[in-house]
Amino acid sequence: MTLLFFLLLLASTLSPSLARGSFQSLVPSEEFKNCSNASCARHLLEDHEPQVQASFDLAQGYMTNDDLERAIKEFAQRCSNISRIYSIGKSVNGVPLWVIEISDKPGQEESEAAFKYIGNVHGDEPVGRELLIFLANWLCDNHLKDPLATLIVENVHLHLLPSMNPDGFSLRKRGNANNIDLNRDFPDQFTSINDNEDLRQPETRAIMNWLRDIRFTASATLHGGALVANYPWDGSDDKSTKYNGCPDDDAFQFMASIYSHSHYNMSSSKEFLGGITNGAAWYPLYGGMQDWNYIHAGCFELTLEISDNKWPNAAELPIIWRYNKMSMLNLVASLVKTGVHGRIYSSGEGRPLPGFITVSGINYTVKAGKPFGDYHRFLAPRDRYQVVASMPGFKSKNISIWLDDGPVTLDFVLDPEISVKGSVLQNVYDCNCNSKNKLEFAQFLWGTHLEVYFVFIVILGFLCFLFQRRVKGKFSTRSVGAKRSVVV
Repeated sequence: MTLLFFLLLLASTLSPSLARGSFQSLVPSEEFKNCSNASCARHLLEDHEPQVQASFDLAQGYMTNDDLERAIKEFAQRCSNISRIYSIGKSVNGVPLWVIEISDKPGQEESEAAFKYIGNVHGDEPVGRELLIFLANWLCDNHLKDPLATLIVENVHLHLLPSMNPDGFSLRKRGNANNIDLNRDFPDQFTSINDNEDLRQPETRAIMNWLRDIRFTASATLHGGALVANYPWDGSDDKSTKYNGCPDDDAFQFMASIYSHSHYNMSSSKEFLGGITNGAAWYPLYGGMQDWNYIHAGCFELTLEISDNKWPNAAELPIIWRYNKMSMLNLVASLVKTGVHGRIYSSGEGRPLPGFITVSGINYTVKAGKPFGDYHRFLAPRDRYQVVASMPGFKSKNISIWLDDGPVTLDFVLDPEISVKGSVLQNVYDCNCNSKNKLEFAQFLWGTHLEVYFVFIVILGFLCFLFQRRVKGKFSTRSVGAKRSVVV
């Protein structure tokens, strides 16, 4: 009896370590390639999760905040030719919010689209912070080797913020150090609860200021707890759970589908049709980051749930990276591979204009950049779009395009609006008439239009000559009388 009790006690002591051993020895096999999406389980290593989480600190095998900072700085040294690192601010506890920028010209402003990935918005969803380091290293290792890596590095400015909430990660909780859910802390169109920017969390303010500095075309945040690509709107006026699409609903569905269908098994979800969902139709939330991006920053953002388990065992991370790799790459590359791109110029001197791009039937405006007048308009492939370019003081132009599977490059040259006041031509755009504008007006008059004015003066002079001869003839045939006023 004593021997039996001893054996039972020994078995109970060893079982956790046996579970750990069997879990850690599991690596991706040929079954990953051969099984269909529908036949493979969405939960990675589901049977082992209870034993793993009961036996380990959740963060075991994950990078600490210090490890993450070290990995970011080491990456910057290793890939200095195509990257730079910078901080957008600090967390409540003073941890820097480090960003990796990857581009063939990092830190330089170009007429290229910019994309951002943000991980670890919720402290207890750390998979994103690990995957973004995987992504950075893959791009570094494959630039000039893999066509997709080369396309992204040379045509997009990619910004990676591995951890928005380092304090929450350290505390193993959802909110930040002040216990605030950062994905409920942004201004919201349906409620005014959090409209005071000074009362927001430092992490939230850092993101808002970041988007004021950089004009991002699109972005995505990486979360855990489900497997789906979520798109706006996240809420509704009556706070009910129902589908509430934004003006660019078609474009967002297309964008979410790029991620879902590039993923190993997201698109085969039995819970979400095609592996995508409208936020308000899933569950409404308010103060979310993706709606704020679209409304206030001109940035098309998705909320990506990339792991059923919020905090999977670290041994799963290479598998999750394999599942999400092509999705993450294709989403960034979609900025180059689809949509409408171009620049807006002035017809007078050819200078770039920070104008506006709208599409008929879609109540949304994309603003062109100031230095280059460049714009990047994400659109779903469709037979016909009417694209309109406008700028105060200039005549709008519109053109119809057919957008199939590829991108369209469309430049606009806008003519200034001209009004006639007396004998003076006045450019409405330069109507404040300061010294600089007077100089520009003089250059406009005597620059490109000099030949026209010369011909006009010659004709006017000839007419004056004929008129004078006629007047002299009349005076020679009659007596001198009262003076006459002549208006020409």
